[in-house]
Amino acid sequence: MKQVIFELKHTERLCENVFKSVFAGDTSGITNPGQFVNVKIDGLYLRRPISVCDKEEGALTLVYKVVGKGTAALSEAKPGAKFDVLTGLGNGYDLSLSGNAPLLVGGGVGVPPLYYLAKKLIEKRAKPFVALGFNRKEEVFFQKEFEALGAKVALATVDGSQGVKGFVTNVLPENYSYFYACGPEPMLKALYNATTSEGELSFEERMGCGFGACMGCSCKTIAGNKRICKDGPVLKKGEILW
Repeated sequence: MKQVIFELKHTERLCENVFKSVFAGDTSGITNPGQFVNVKIDGLYLRRPISVCDKEEGALTLVYKVVGKGTAALSEAKPGAKFDVLTGLGNGYDLSLSGNAPLLVGGGVGVPPLYYLAKKLIEKRAKPFVALGFNRKEEVFFQKEFEALGAKVALATVDGSQGVKGFVTNVLPENYSYFYACGPEPMLKALYNATTSEGELSFEERMGCGFGACMGCSCKTIAGNKRICKDGPVLKKGEILW
């Protein structure tokens, strides 16, 4: 964990209530795709945990949905605003297990951390297949960004307004070497039952401290209770107890 002051460079709206903010600062504490940061918002007691969408040397990209006062304040901040951020939190995905044809599955605001993951997998010459699920076309984002990386992308919307009508499990390929996922728990549970390979699932949980001190985000596994913020947010398929 590393505490860093980041400066907001710019923010843009991607779709309904979803924003992308780019910050300048020290990103060396972020070592794995799937990790998250904890952002201090002035006037609010608890930090806001947000998955890392992308990082380069000196640049951090966060994509988040406005769901309350904290994320609303972040989306409305002006360029030049400074934020106290805890970086490099959580374990992240294990790229060594990917194989040559990994499957990446994201639902809603579970999509952003898969972007950095796709970049790193492509760097090691893997050929990821990306399955994205949303409720309706007005909520779709990052499809073109994944395609620009060179990944094959399949899209599902619940109402059928874009892509295949149904859930993200309706657009999974027949063959893949390993899977990585992030999204709401009902999606993760459905994916757990639908997948034929081993894989890793990143859980979205409400957090207090964000680094394992408060035990507020613990969950049961075959190895006992694990803290989503410290021992996760990524858990392997074989250790999950539903």
